[in-house]
Amino acid sequence: MKKFLILILLLPIVSFGQTKDLNYSYLALGDSYTIGESVKESERWPVQLSNSLRNKLNKPVIIAKSGWTTDQLIDTLNKINFNKKFDFVSLLIGVNNQYRGRSVENFKQGFTILLKKSIEYANYKKERVMVVSIPDWGVTPFAKNKNRTIIGNEIDAFNKVIHDECMKNNITFFNITEISRKAVNDNSLIAEDGLHPSKKMYKQWVKIIKPYFKNF
Repeated sequence: MKKFLILILLLPIVSFGQTKDLNYSYLALGDSYTIGESVKESERWPVQLSNSLRNKLNKPVIIAKSGWTTDQLIDTLNKINFNKKFDFVSLLIGVNNQYRGRSVENFKQGFTILLKKSIEYANYKKERVMVVSIPDWGVTPFAKNKNRTIIGNEIDAFNKVIHDECMKNNITFFNITEISRKAVNDNSLIAEDGLHPSKKMYKQWVKIIKPYFKNF
């Protein structure tokens, strides 16, 4: 009987069939680049990131949809009441503002709101928020009949807003735009739809983002 009691005491405490979660929670906000349009779920960059940090980062909660602009993401988040804060939050948004011809000023207004929301979701711990730059879709086969120079310049202008707002708020910023521009000479970085990043490109994003987590 004594041996039996000792074994019971050594068993982990279980509540409703779940063990205590020791990993960090992660919320990923964005558009088609975050939801991983044209790649498998396991190939999305937030999922690749969490898988590469399996002992540290939980599978991400993803709030993203292809085609979303800043205001569409804001509208969606305004309808969601999260029942907890997240340990980490990532934000990647803006390409659809640029694609639809929205102004830089319009983008800045929406991005500023989303950055504040991201900080709030991370329990106001700015060091737990990471922002990813907008890729340059102008180098993709989809844009072959468009003015790639104009697209690139507009993407740069939007990314300057992102960078400046992150610096002003002490938020970690990852510039993956130059990685995306390698696709002009490497079709393996583009998904089958000829527009969005492939698993291979997302893996390169993760490579530069992953070291950030060494600080936690």
